Amino acid sequence: MAVAFTREEDYEAQAADLPDRPISPHPNLVTATGLAAIEQELAAARAAYAAAQASGQVSSDRTAMARATRDLRYWSARRANAQLTEPTGPADKVQFGRTVEIEREDGRRQAFRIVGEDEADPAKGSISYVSPLASALLGKSVGDVATVNGAEVEVIAVRA
Repeated sequence: MAVAFTREEDYEAQAADLPDRPISPHPNLVTATGLAAIEQELAAARAAYAAAQASGQVSSDRTAMARATRDLRYWSARRANAQLTEPTGPADKVQFGRTVEIEREDGRRQAFRIVGEDEADPAKGSISYVSPLASALLGKSVGDVATVNGAEVEVIAVRA
């Protein structure tokens, strides 16, 4: 069959068949900020779902409905299994929710807050607790050295 005779609604049906967003197998640890962000995303997903239903064009705009449904399932699941986690213990120990400053072998210094997977954004200074860097640093104290990807980093400071 020639492409010229392909029905537009076939393309719409294919576009509406969106795969679910993958849910991490790791515990969904979140900071208070992360929990608030999940709740905000969940509210936005509910609003998008309601808007897609209210538009009355569910059959003609299946992509919007599929996207809203997929996001609603994802954020509902993430909210349902979120575990609010606050740092406890010595203030100089690297823990979930704390900011750690490191010095690399080449002298570069970087600071990252260790957070949940959904709130991680390295460009904004936050990394997921399951990332290789965070995994290597968790439990370390100021002055400790960790090996990450074959290179050593030293913990310079830990902040709440």
